[in-house]
Amino acid sequence: MKSTEQASLYSGLDRMSTDELLRGINAEDSKVPAVVAGCIPQISALVDGIVERMKRGGRVFYIGAGTSGRLGITDASEIFPTYGLDGAFIGIIAGGDGAIRRAVEGAEDDPEQGWKDVLAFGPKPEDSIVGISASGGAPYVTGAVRKAREAGLLTACICCNEGSALEEAVEFPVVAVVGPEFVTGSTRMKAGTATKLILNMISTSVMIRLGHVKGSHMVDMQLTNRKLVDRGTRMIMEETGIADYEEAKALLLEHGSVRAAVDSVKI
Repeated sequence: MKSTEQASLYSGLDRMSTDELLRGINAEDSKVPAVVAGCIPQISALVDGIVERMKRGGRVFYIGAGTSGRLGITDASEIFPTYGLDGAFIGIIAGGDGAIRRAVEGAEDDPEQGWKDVLAFGPKPEDSIVGISASGGAPYVTGAVRKAREAGLLTACICCNEGSALEEAVEFPVVAVVGPEFVTGSTRMKAGTATKLILNMISTSVMIRLGHVKGSHMVDMQLTNRKLVDRGTRMIMEETGIADYEEAKALLLEHGSVRAAVDSVKI
């Protein structure tokens, strides 16, 4: 039996108090970071492979079904506002965008549709694809990465079961075996948390390696609200030595990004 489908280590959840439920969930959640830490060598190899391809103009596709697909879309959607790189990460979910809010029956069972959905974006050999499936058995995802590998894309996966069809289909498998869920089979819990952590590690490390962070600052973030304008202003003050807040803010708004503002001063 897949570890993600094994019975919970806890019984009688429906008879537990709220405090007991929360402590049990927290106890299980606390196991996840150590499991992810054990995956760092595999994540590191994947990041290096993605960076090399992105330097040649490649993109990253995340493809998944259900919770896994939603997590990929969430991570991909944050890249442009956080790092200013538009279209570099693309999230695809079985059943289309409507499945983000409501499950689409049977969508993950079609082994041909995943690659068809990727083809809509004109994939090229410089691209990378990360199949996301807690069970490692979603045909929609496995079918897509197999076709992608034939087409020359870098192929990777994030899953939570060893020896899955998805793991065997890719060049760079990341397998985080987090064990049974608190609620049996509810992979939006520990498996979802592990997946989110790994996606954060991949995209953040890639963006840093590609130069979108200086020191610890997001120098290409989009100025979409007052909080971010304030953050950018203070970054400029720190980087340039400008002491006047309004002067630094005016410089930021004139140039549109922390990077451009700082570069204008250095020139």
